[in-house]
Amino acid sequence: MVRFLLFTVVLSAAAPLTSSQPDLPSQYVDPKLCAACHREVWEKYSGTGMGRSLFKPAASNTIEDYTQNREYYHPLSDSHYSMTLRDGRYFQRRWQIGPDGNEINVEELSVDYVIGSGNHGRFYLHRTEQGMLFELPLGWYPQSEAGKSGGHWGMVPGSDLPQPKTRQFIPYKCMFCHNAYPNIPAGHDEVGADPVYAGELPQGIDCQRCHGPGSEHVRTYGKTALVNPLKLSFDRRMDLCLQCHLEPTSANIPTKLERFNRGPFSYVAGEPLVDFAIFFDFAPGRREDRFEGVGGAYQFRKSRCFLESPPGKLECLSCHDPHEIPRGAAAIKQYSGVCLQCHASYSHPRAIRAATADCISCHMPKRRAEDSPHMIFTDHRIQRRAPVNPLAEFPERAPEPYFGEVVPYYPVPLPETPENALYRAVAQVGTGNNVVAGLPELVRLIDRIKPREPEFYMVLGDGWKNLGKKPEAAAAYRVALQLKPDSVRAMRALAAVDPDHAEEILAQAVQTALDDPQTWLQYGLLTKSAERIQKAIALNPWFGDQSRALAELSGSETALADALRADPFDDSAWDIGGRILTEKGRFPEAFFDFERAIRILPSGRHLFDYALALIRADRFDEAQLQAEAAAHADLTMAEPHELLGGLHARKNELAAAAGEYLAALALKPDLWRVHLRLGLVFAAQGNKAAAQTHLQAAAQGNDASVAALAAEALQQFKTR
Repeated sequence: MVRFLLFTVVLSAAAPLTSSQPDLPSQYVDPKLCAACHREVWEKYSGTGMGRSLFKPAASNTIEDYTQNREYYHPLSDSHYSMTLRDGRYFQRRWQIGPDGNEINVEELSVDYVIGSGNHGRFYLHRTEQGMLFELPLGWYPQSEAGKSGGHWGMVPGSDLPQPKTRQFIPYKCMFCHNAYPNIPAGHDEVGADPVYAGELPQGIDCQRCHGPGSEHVRTYGKTALVNPLKLSFDRRMDLCLQCHLEPTSANIPTKLERFNRGPFSYVAGEPLVDFAIFFDFAPGRREDRFEGVGGAYQFRKSRCFLESPPGKLECLSCHDPHEIPRGAAAIKQYSGVCLQCHASYSHPRAIRAATADCISCHMPKRRAEDSPHMIFTDHRIQRRAPVNPLAEFPERAPEPYFGEVVPYYPVPLPETPENALYRAVAQVGTGNNVVAGLPELVRLIDRIKPREPEFYMVLGDGWKNLGKKPEAAAAYRVALQLKPDSVRAMRALAAVDPDHAEEILAQAVQTALDDPQTWLQYGLLTKSAERIQKAIALNPWFGDQSRALAELSGSETALADALRADPFDDSAWDIGGRILTEKGRFPEAFFDFERAIRILPSGRHLFDYALALIRADRFDEAQLQAEAAAHADLTMAEPHELLGGLHARKNELAAAAGEYLAALALKPDLWRVHLRLGLVFAAQGNKAAAQTHLQAAAQGNDASVAALAAEALQQFKTR
């Protein structure tokens, strides 16, 4: 595989895998135009969950309690929230309590959009000045909690954890399924680009998602036909539903791998979904049987009803009319009627009469989703026996990381083409699930097919980087740059694995994209330039890691406050705060920050930094406890052992001191100051031979001040 270092591509001879199709938002029209001719169906559809999937908050669509019950405390993260209606605008406020009892890390942001109809939940989006959207941490759930009536506030899915997500930006993949197609600025359709939305967002999934772009239909006063799903083949009808409702899992695998030569909003109703994306799943026998909120169509396709029905007999449209969703008793009657078309003659423990049949409550019960336990969904698995206590409440838990093969799930079977083989290899490597096994196949296929899309080489470079092979990664990123010379993403990736040329590469990158904050941040970190990091912050102040980097470089408490306001669960920011305050002698505040960092992530580095601060405050016994914890937390760190050696030596515990110094040198043999200190400890013990060995090592090291002290100690040995 190392031969890839010599891999060159004759670009003029390589051909794209398929023709590229641009995004099509300009061909879509204002969906309100549909109502002019289709008023009745338009009004019915506007009341469905899809029709209400995203909207601006207003008094007319508010179902939440903004008056009597507008505050929420999240004990797992020790954070407070409130929802406020002020001058006709909606806001979400978040804060914590500091060591003096006052509020800290306060942030109040406007609720600019609501995502979610309210059937299962409502979540709130803030739009930045740059046109990005991120989800606020607190949401609203219509179901009642135990012992309470009506809806309730609660953390959004993925955030009911000790470290909620405060900057969960809305990527194009989320917008694809939760709204009509938006407009995005030129250049932001590149894979990995920041998700930016231009102009006003559409409000709700509209008719054109299933019937195709309407511009020609409107221009010709209906003479140009739209897509009629009922006239499509069974597979194409299913594709219309599966474009949004098929997600095998919410775990971190490439469940939906969009083709690199397609824009993020380029799927058109009626075309084969496989031309736009391929869906992947865990290898057989490798997944938990989790009931997830994203998996309605996935569960339905696993049901015996679907698998054993004749082709085309059972589909989503068998039960669901997208234009009108029944509720309550009407829904049970309609859906059970579909069941009875096949099962009316079956024996059953209870008498079934068509007029009163309720198949749904037992065989498709409402259940809490394991990836979003505040939300309740219909189980589409159509099981013979309902799960026990399906509405029981339970805490949210993140899925375990998955490492192993990912396999094509839809379409089945995946057509055997060179292009699809290449995407199958990408799926193994792209999110790091199966890099060791998948990378050789990706190399082989790229070498044979020579694709023109730079993203293949970016995935290849990321795979090599994942394995610690920086030269091979750099070679792949360079090919990506040959194919797309203005890709700042490729430049940033190349700079990260080519330290000899990193500054030159990033200097070119910032000139190529003067308004790209990620590039300015990387450039500033490399050159230790506060000015360049400040440039990144000025371009987009919503990334807390930029302010954290500025705080670490400059010691700025203002930058640190900005970082913690953006993400009060950033353990590194709290640790930096502890170090900054320690330098200023403000020990109680510093200890508070260190303890916060350790509570979030009890890493060896945070524990060690806390130990150093305790020493500065002359609290040596407490420092020893933290240093011991650091040594246990990170078995690769030499520094805690060095510190413990000094603490034991201070108490004249020479044997223990020698043991810790030896442990430090076993991990990092070129710590010349530790050789010096160990030599002095051995000398104090009367072990002249061992003392001379380590003092000589210190004298020959590359630390001039340590070498001078070691030489002086050796000279004293000679004069004794």
